[in-house]
Amino acid sequence: MQDRDSEMFEKGFENRKKVLGATHVENSWKRADDFNRPVQKLVTEYCWGEVWGDDTLDHRTRSLLNLAMLSAMGQHHELAVHVKGALNNGVTRDEIQAVLMQTLVYCGAPAALAAFRTASHAIAEWCEEHA
Repeated sequence: MQDRDSEMFEKGFENRKKVLGATHVENSWKRADDFNRPVQKLVTEYCWGEVWGDDTLDHRTRSLLNLAMLSAMGQHHELAVHVKGALNNGVTRDEIQAVLMQTLVYCGAPAALAAFRTASHAIAEWCEEHA
């Protein structure tokens, strides 16, 4: 599997950098090794190129959806990454809070409480990075 050999990879790489930040994405790619590089490539092409590259939903809306889905699934590492991405996409703290409150009703208090802890930490980190 070639590393960066497709137009869709480049589109996905650019979308990924816009949302998650260039430093985070470039470091993730640099840290990829022979074992995990194929999954990094696949995620970049299909998640970030095909799906995030579809203009039907804007990046801000996709970020809000991701926050709810990742909270529901208990995917805290990815939630933290996407909280920062949501902030990069113009989602406000109040909007993040509203999404997480909705997860409390639909996904349960334990999932929402864990998501709030993760989001609080990610928001603080994002604020430090952008001070």
